[in-house]
Amino acid sequence: MIRLFQTNEVRKVEDLEGMWDFCVDNHENSDRGENFSLPVPGCWETHPKLNKYRGVGEYRRTIVLSESANLRFVFKGISHTTQIYFDGIKIAEHYNAYTAFTAIVRKAEAGSHELIVKVDNSFHQDSSLHIPNDYYTYGGIIRPVALEHIADTFIERIQFTPFQVEGQWHADIQVVIDNLSDYAQQVRLEGELCGVKLQFETIEVGPGRSTIATEHHFPNAEEWALENPRLYLLKVKLFEPGKNEPVDDLIERVGFRTITTHDARIQLNDRDIVLKGFNRHEDHPAVGAAFPLSLMAHDLELIIASGSNCVRTSHYPNDERFLDLCDEKGIVVWEENHARGLSLEQMQHPLFAQQCEDVNREMVEQHANHPSIIIWGVLNECASDTLEGRAHYERQLKQIRAMDASRPLTFATHHRDKELCLDLADIVSYNLYPGWYTDEDPGELCDQARAWADAAGGAGKPMILSEFGGDGYYGHRDATRVRGTEERQADIIDANLSAYISKSYLSGMLIWQFCDCRVAESTGWLLSRAGTQNSKGIVDRYRRPKLAYAVVQKHFL
Repeated sequence: MIRLFQTNEVRKVEDLEGMWDFCVDNHENSDRGENFSLPVPGCWETHPKLNKYRGVGEYRRTIVLSESANLRFVFKGISHTTQIYFDGIKIAEHYNAYTAFTAIVRKAEAGSHELIVKVDNSFHQDSSLHIPNDYYTYGGIIRPVALEHIADTFIERIQFTPFQVEGQWHADIQVVIDNLSDYAQQVRLEGELCGVKLQFETIEVGPGRSTIATEHHFPNAEEWALENPRLYLLKVKLFEPGKNEPVDDLIERVGFRTITTHDARIQLNDRDIVLKGFNRHEDHPAVGAAFPLSLMAHDLELIIASGSNCVRTSHYPNDERFLDLCDEKGIVVWEENHARGLSLEQMQHPLFAQQCEDVNREMVEQHANHPSIIIWGVLNECASDTLEGRAHYERQLKQIRAMDASRPLTFATHHRDKELCLDLADIVSYNLYPGWYTDEDPGELCDQARAWADAAGGAGKPMILSEFGGDGYYGHRDATRVRGTEERQADIIDANLSAYISKSYLSGMLIWQFCDCRVAESTGWLLSRAGTQNSKGIVDRYRRPKLAYAVVQKHFL
């Protein structure tokens, strides 16, 4: 399943979920390694012989066509570097596990064809973002794959931006069209949303990519809100000259809502909102990072039952089906690019700027239509305390703001009074761990953080406590309440939430973290993670609630 709703009525789409042939690619030997049959989507670590494998693997499957067609392969996520081959010819390559990409084959002949997907999850020299880190980089085709049959001209994507004029809902709608042919073509679009027929000018599109934009008023639209997450299908069809039937279409699901940051608060539809929730990793011992819908839904139901209204996608764009669930359930999302805990030296990697630019562009273009996403975030705990680092923050925030000016931007910092970039963001966000990494009083530290922000360019901006918490090992209970027990973790969460809820200037509090997760086995401080686990989850890896879960409910419900 690619999305939780039907995305096409005209375009033929085939889900390529299933068992694929797989082998380890041994660079030291021209012979292929042992053959396996692995599920797609899936992580190869779920196979008992591959549970610690880090390197290159090769997926293969046969594609059978009954007639000649233009093919568009949609890969929702491959971890983390990949090359795609069709009948032995490379048709695409991509870096980053957590954003989608496509590969096109023009005029593929009828018959059988071989699709090969080479995947590398090693920490190689050309990877600036996927490095040994406080979460695990799995290997494989971790998110769904689809095969689409497309016309020479087709709809690449739609971007929907709602806004209000005198209390009435309007929207800017941009339709991006690709023309695979070598000559210009005239195209006509017809659309429908919320009972309104969308009018587009007939235009000539040359070879390559073109954009058609329109603005419309939607008098009957209801707002998307936490208590009533109203969603609508936005349908657009593409016609070629002389044809009465559409040659292509695309359906998006959207909601009408606005996000603002006035008077040092965050507003959803002009009403102040306080974000209460979790940071969440896509990690589970049974599936790695390749979540089936059932586990996504289970996570979200536990989050809702805790009284939460927000999820931060730490520290990468999430599977789009999870975002679909958030759209449906009325849970707001801080979605974040993939760059976590990088030093200035790491940010000076020759590919860092380009790889960040790519993931930012893909994140925004692919997920901008989700009403649940109310904040874009970048560069968690990177070198924002340096002038050289500031240049990266400024570049990335400017890039995202140019693509989508309808959402506020932020980044999570741990640099306290040394922070140099708060003037660049719309929301101030601090990662602080009183009671775990320090013995500071949570309320006093929160007041200090507000003062640091005000003095460093964050005055008048909303403030979020973006991370706080402590380790608690599931089942480790002791009357001494020593570090690592469920009791001590519950005490830390209780002290933090008691302090933060009383702070009228806070617009959010996001616990680190929802679930325990696997971390990379490496050197330095990571070795302090017992069992290569980050155990700050309010539930454990198997989603069993710890004592702290009831504490969260006490404060959030």
